[in-house]
Amino acid sequence: MSADDRKAVRVRIQGKVQGVWYRGWTVERAGTLGLTGWVRNRSDGTVEALFAGPADAVDRMLEDCRRGPPSAIVRDVVSEPEQDPGMAGFEQRPTA
Repeated sequence: MSADDRKAVRVRIQGKVQGVWYRGWTVERAGTLGLTGWVRNRSDGTVEALFAGPADAVDRMLEDCRRGPPSAIVRDVVSEPEQDPGMAGFEQRPTA
């Protein structure tokens, strides 16, 4: 895959997204899609993530984030382009 086929975005998910297994769901879903990056809770009650990988898989993850796991109530997903971190795997990080 060439660098042109890859995409990276940083997202902020707003709503009832903490305490509903959103981060665990994100790790599982991103792994299924073959994405790299990370996810963490933020002290303001949002969830933040960085997704990198094939452009179509990143776009699919963004769509999935709008629904989230069954207990989540997602109000908004805001994304912005990001530099590809070049990391391997997808991890859950501590709250920022």
